Amino acid sequence: MSVTDKRSPLPDVARDEPASIALPLQWVGMCGIALPLRLPDGTTLPASAEVAVDLPDPQAKGIHMSRLYLLLDTFAGRSRLTPAAVHELLRQMRESHADCQSRAALLRLDFALLQQRAALVTPALTGWKSYPVSLSAQLRDDTLDLRLTVSVAYSSTCPCSAALSRQALQDAFATDFAQHEAIDRDAALGWLARHASVATPHSQRSQAVLSIAVSGDAAQFPLVELIDSAEAALGTAVQTAVRRADEQAFALVNGANLMYVEDAARRLQQALEARFAACSVRVSHFESLHAHDAVATAATPGWQELLR
Repeated sequence: MSVTDKRSPLPDVARDEPASIALPLQWVGMCGIALPLRLPDGTTLPASAEVAVDLPDPQAKGIHMSRLYLLLDTFAGRSRLTPAAVHELLRQMRESHADCQSRAALLRLDFALLQQRAALVTPALTGWKSYPVSLSAQLRDDTLDLRLTVSVAYSSTCPCSAALSRQALQDAFATDFAQHEAIDRDAALGWLARHASVATPHSQRSQAVLSIAVSGDAAQFPLVELIDSAEAALGTAVQTAVRRADEQAFALVNGANLMYVEDAARRLQQALEARFAACSVRVSHFESLHAHDAVATAATPGWQELLR
């Protein structure tokens, strides 16, 4: 008989010992788990995961974290990221803890989606943009809740600042041409070339965090559709590779889409509600005028964040 055969069974404290304080726990699990994610098109992305189950049995010492980890590892190796695959993973997580009386399972996946974007004007000029994505999924009894969240960066130009800049330009023009009964076209164009930037409106990089509810029956998560609908509604998505013509075009779209944080939130919410049954929006303008940010939120009536 080997030394290994003589060893006693390894202790299982989580299974064999009762809790020192008899209380149920809402969620128990792990976060910050590194794993590869495969999208439906076969693309593999690095991701970070959080997994958890509820612990309603007040006497249970703890859950079996290795079971959750192994299920997640199998999911990463064999499945592609679809609502059906996520639903099945949650079901397996919950069933793996039947001895803890678990009725609910939770999954959160965080990753960055790379998308190639074309320049505004220059043909065949493209660059890559990274979009932070978060998928929150919860299965409780027979109810599946899937929430997809994407962050989109854009430019916002202040309408008030633009109006003040126009007035400053008008005042400067009126002062310099006060003695002219008639204004020569070439003289006016020359003056504008030298002085049209006497005042400029402030603009800033801004961020929209967009969340939608996804049906468990959906064939896939509408990642690109969500991003495209948001950028189309705003009109001022940040650019990648640009030439001077593209930079001028960007200045033009900013001038055509002056917006307060309230305007951006309303545009986005209207665009998302036209496509998705339930959604929420949070926008932040990282003010260049102030040392603080401007923020606004909107949501479909009845929208609720996943309980953590």
